[in-house]
Amino acid sequence: MYSKTTLLKLKSIFILGFLVLSPATGQAGESSRFTVIRHEIPQQTVSGIVTDENDVPLGGANVVVKGTATGTTTDFDGEFEISVAEGQVLQVSYLGYKTREVTVGNAPLTVKLEPDASKLGEVVVVGYGNQVKKDITGSVSQISSEDFKQGVNISPDNLIQGKVAGVRIVNSSGEPGAGIDVSIRGIGSIRSGSTPLFVVDGVPLSNENVSAGGPNFGLGSSSPKNPLNFLNTSDIASITVLKDASAAAIYGARGSNGVVLITTRQGKKGDAMLTYNTYAGFSRVIRKLDLMDAGQYRNAITDPSYDHGGNTDWQDELYRTAITQNHNLSFSRQTDSGNYYASLSYMEQEGIVKTNDFKRTTARLNAEESFLDDKRLKVKMNLTASEIRESGIPNGANAGSDGQVIIHALMANPTRTVFDENGEYTNFNMNAHYNPLYLLDVYDDQTKTLRVLGNIEATFRILPGLEYKFNYGIDRSTSERNSTMYPNVTDRTPLGAYIQNNLESQSTLLEHYLTYNLETGKNRIEILGGFSYQKFYFSGTSFSTENIDARGEGVPPANNPGYSGIQSGVSGYAQENELQSFFGRLNYNFDSKYFVTASLRADGSTRFGENNKYGYFPSFALAWAMDREDFLTDTDILNQLKLRASWGQTGNQEVQNKITQASYSQSAAGGYYLYDDLELINGIVINRTANPDLKWEVVTQYNVGVDFSLWDNKLYGSLDYYNKTTTDAILNIPSETLSPTTTVWKNIDGKIINKGLEFTLGSQLVKTGDFSWTADINGATLNNVIEDLPVSEVYSGSIAGPGLSGVRANIYKSGYEAGSFYMLKHLGYDEQGNDIFEDVNNDGVINSDDRRIFEGALPNFTFGINTALNYKRFDLAVSFIGQTGGYLVNNTNLALNINNLASDRNLLAKYYNDGANPENTPQLSTLYMEKSDFLRLNNLRLGYTFNVDALKWVKGFNVYVSAQNLFTISGYSGYDPLINSPRSSDGNQSIGVDYTTYPSNKTYMLGASLKL
Repeated sequence: MYSKTTLLKLKSIFILGFLVLSPATGQAGESSRFTVIRHEIPQQTVSGIVTDENDVPLGGANVVVKGTATGTTTDFDGEFEISVAEGQVLQVSYLGYKTREVTVGNAPLTVKLEPDASKLGEVVVVGYGNQVKKDITGSVSQISSEDFKQGVNISPDNLIQGKVAGVRIVNSSGEPGAGIDVSIRGIGSIRSGSTPLFVVDGVPLSNENVSAGGPNFGLGSSSPKNPLNFLNTSDIASITVLKDASAAAIYGARGSNGVVLITTRQGKKGDAMLTYNTYAGFSRVIRKLDLMDAGQYRNAITDPSYDHGGNTDWQDELYRTAITQNHNLSFSRQTDSGNYYASLSYMEQEGIVKTNDFKRTTARLNAEESFLDDKRLKVKMNLTASEIRESGIPNGANAGSDGQVIIHALMANPTRTVFDENGEYTNFNMNAHYNPLYLLDVYDDQTKTLRVLGNIEATFRILPGLEYKFNYGIDRSTSERNSTMYPNVTDRTPLGAYIQNNLESQSTLLEHYLTYNLETGKNRIEILGGFSYQKFYFSGTSFSTENIDARGEGVPPANNPGYSGIQSGVSGYAQENELQSFFGRLNYNFDSKYFVTASLRADGSTRFGENNKYGYFPSFALAWAMDREDFLTDTDILNQLKLRASWGQTGNQEVQNKITQASYSQSAAGGYYLYDDLELINGIVINRTANPDLKWEVVTQYNVGVDFSLWDNKLYGSLDYYNKTTTDAILNIPSETLSPTTTVWKNIDGKIINKGLEFTLGSQLVKTGDFSWTADINGATLNNVIEDLPVSEVYSGSIAGPGLSGVRANIYKSGYEAGSFYMLKHLGYDEQGNDIFEDVNNDGVINSDDRRIFEGALPNFTFGINTALNYKRFDLAVSFIGQTGGYLVNNTNLALNINNLASDRNLLAKYYNDGANPENTPQLSTLYMEKSDFLRLNNLRLGYTFNVDALKWVKGFNVYVSAQNLFTISGYSGYDPLINSPRSSDGNQSIGVDYTTYPSNKTYMLGASLKL
């Protein structure tokens, strides 16, 4: 933790530097100018204006006297004044436009700049600034709102699915608002979580949960939802992915898993715009599992008592056609001195499981205004607030073999009925499995989460090319979850219980940095240096009661918590951590041919031990624009060819708070003892061994790539090779002999290596007056391997099923990839239908010693295909995603095995059809390991834009129909091959396990957009 005195000193240094660097002279209204070289020839003051291709003034353009350091910057109206001699040459440049040279005469100058026509010339958001894409040395991908994945997207990470090479987005559940696993260039950590750092409008977010988790009433505890759900996706202008270390190292300790920069909308040039967007969607389960129907089940059973006379498809009873509606109203405008954007939205999505829904209301205000006569001071504010209300279901990810409402539905005997003869739910108990509709009726789970994210930026132009920026941000959320299990006839909390969980979190950001841009002759230099401080605070409380009233008898417990039932527990916690950082970056460009980028960030975190409080993360990158060389400038084929190479290091601080410190508790007897001045202190138990040497995980990455554009930019793309190695991985491993605890948190010497190729290829296939057709494809290979792991193996991926307690599917071991599987090899069935397993050690006994390692959960190739066609006023967009080379452990199938036939429960029809013996004991084996290869039509959209020329008050009107997850081609027998259930063990992440996951859905939408 850093003292207030230290922070005050740091603030004083920045304030003093600000005052020293500010001009000591100059009157209000005087134009900003800075002359380093004094000329002997007569000088004159020349004025002018800089505009874009549409004659719109460009504020902030650089105007420099060629060959000197004399320069200025245009004001918000694009105007400038500069002291220069007649006949000298001015170089005028602006981000995203071609630099133009003009010779000074007597008359005022009008300089019109042309935009860079290449797609590689777009302006790209990078850490702490912007760059023209053709000048970037690192591996960076940016997509704008026009390219986002269409459809029902609650969180922004889903918008880029299939759009960026090397970025894999996997749902942990199909429930509205559920968590999403985002991985960039593979898995670099054994511990839970490989999530990148998300930065929204310059504010880095914590990856901690912001919604309260649910309790376990014997049906599993529901996981908190995606922390990015608070953002309205209609407010997002662009998303930038920083993939290699050169691009991400400026974020240092949190950049090891990549960085995702989210930029929200601002007011645009032109008239004020009022926009209303709306859509309605209808969703159904993506597919049904092939369970036995009532007739098949009657033919298969040998015990007639298992025939209960009914005919029920429990999947049809549990799932429904879910309706989604979304409304978004926004206003944007740009004035002479600033711009504004405001929006208000409401989204309501029903889950495809009955009683489950998600409701969100968001509001946003973005504003930027300029001050002082020369507009050298700009103040910008971004503010968003959201309220999310969710109704959950008893489908906890950590439930055992007899938990979760979905497994109850899948196992329910199809000859049972939903209701009895009196119209009441049938309350059957079949080997700890129950009527799933009855469980939904006695369970109530309501969560409300409020979140506010805001920041204010002040940018002051001290001198031409030299700017100081101050950024202050706050991210605050509160969440209350009220969960009730009413009295019921099952053995799942039969007397009823009520639990309220509360969560509060806040992070505060304080940043100061200076940026200096210098252009002299063929040299362009940008220097960035700054300081960042961020503090995180989390707290939670919980209280519970039991023996509550039945539903309908009195006030619901959530509205009367102090008087409902008998109090059974109160708990709470609080924690905080701080991150203090210093960072710097240098960009050098010579003649737009040769580029150099170097950066260094130093991070100090309270999460690490006293001996390794700070980590240092450098990076270096080079690029060569070959197309600017004389031997290539005359070719008509090549528009752009740039070679890139980078090296750098980033860190990972995503560990639990306080793990470097010892933890104690009182014990009445036994336990370990502490010595204090050679005297024994009885009854103190050491729960955690201190490790002051704990330090950051470090990811070292190098990248080589090429960007190209051919045939007047009709074919363009990029190719990258990367090698990404994690060292100093943090694990909770067995401690040394005589240690006070059995395990200790340490940095291990092993490596996790991810390497592969990424490519992006785009084309303007056709472009005529009425018809245009563009297409792009992206893909990435992945080779992952663990080396030099100091422990023999680490297990994760807990498996659920009768007799399978403690079984793990995942193994981390040297020489194998992360997410490998460890299980028996299933060879088929003998004549009696008994399982045949490989006897690895040939001892005649099949047991855990016969398990083998199989690779693996991570696909070795992922891809996306996107195409867009426009014919007159019609537009059509089609998007495919897919993957190959990966596997899933289908724990759902393991729960629906042939053994259920002898237990009054349902099963998958294929096991009976394959001749399996109902007496087979369920065991984890390759029988339940399936390929996760697939090709999916991710989105299809057809729109029509009406001609509104006759309506002067309407600027645009578009209607569209859309289908999401329309079809999937896959051999996987589960609901969805693109899934990963959170089945971690001991804090180590699980990969490639599918256990009764809330299914994905296919959605059909009708929408409209009206602009006034």
